[in-house]
Amino acid sequence: MKSYTEHVWMHTQKRYEFVHITNTVADAVRKSNVKEGLCLVNSMHITSSVFINDNEGGLHQDFMEWLEELAPYNVEKYRHHRGGEDNGDAHLKRTIMGREVVVAITKGELDLGPWEEIFYGEFDGRRKKRVLIKIIGD
Repeated sequence: MKSYTEHVWMHTQKRYEFVHITNTVADAVRKSNVKEGLCLVNSMHITSSVFINDNEGGLHQDFMEWLEELAPYNVEKYRHHRGGEDNGDAHLKRTIMGREVVVAITKGELDLGPWEEIFYGEFDGRRKKRVLIKIIGD
C-alpha cells in the first residue's frame, strides 16, 4: 500500500469564504500514483472546514446566511469571547460544516458523484491555515 501526504496553505482575504479545492485535491491524487484507494481532505484548524457540495454561488450564499442564523457573529454572545477571542461563531460554524471529507479513488481519479465538488470553508479568515491531503491505496 502506498501513502502520500500534501499540505496546502490557505489564506483568505475575507473572514468568511468558501474556496473551491477540487482541482488541488485531484492534482494531489495524480501525484500520489494511487489508482485505487481513499483520499482524506482535512482542515487542520478549528475555525475552518472541508466539505462536499454543489459549486453554485446561490447555494454558497444560502449556506453563509444559514450559518449566520445558526451561529451569528456577536462578540457579546459567546462565553469563548471572555478570554479575549472574537471567533466563537467560527468554532460553531466549523462544527456544523464538518472537519473533513473522505473520497474514494477509482482508476486514479477522485470518485465524486454528479455535481459534487470539494470546498474549504473559512469562518475566521485573513490568516494562514493548513489543509491536509492524505492519500492511501494501491
